[in-house]
Amino acid sequence: MEKINIKIIIGSTRQNRFGEKPAKWIYEEAKKLEKVEVELLDLRNYPMPFFNSSLSPATAQGKYEDEIVQKWSEKIKEGDAFIIITPEYNHGYPAVLKNAIDVIYSEWNKKPIGFVSYGGVGGARSVEQLRQVAIGLQMAPIRNAIHITGEMFFKAIADRNSQNFEVFEPLREQLQNFLNELLWWAKTLKNGRANK
Repeated sequence: MEKINIKIIIGSTRQNRFGEKPAKWIYEEAKKLEKVEVELLDLRNYPMPFFNSSLSPATAQGKYEDEIVQKWSEKIKEGDAFIIITPEYNHGYPAVLKNAIDVIYSEWNKKPIGFVSYGGVGGARSVEQLRQVAIGLQMAPIRNAIHITGEMFFKAIADRNSQNFEVFEPLREQLQNFLNELLWWAKTLKNGRANK
């Protein structure tokens, strides 16, 4: 089978956001996997308008009015699997992430997605909401998620070295299980899409 393309999406655009650090750690770990291509997607690089298209993304057939949305569409279409790094704000995930999800549709279909979260209760409530959204997009949200606890969060923030991932070491085995599950679904669904 050809390589599996994993897109890691940083789900916040705030200044001094925490999400970059776990995103870079996961990116470095995923790059070590065989037959995998991995790319880090930063929503800051895709300043899309809030969903305002006259045409539903479900009927757009991959053609979008906005140039940035079209660029985003093409990046997501390349992906065979997705990892979203998300904070939890007020028991939910960021509006900018919801918008990035909603402006396109078919590009997400029949692909697996996993979540890494931080914030209140490790971001668990934002992940539960995102699982429902993923199902609405005909995606396969994997069972395992990675929830970064408050203690780990504050240790990582205190360390100003953005390339020092030692604080995440207790999550290494969990991350390996997470990536193994994501890859199993990615291979299975990619084969299914190819044989439809």
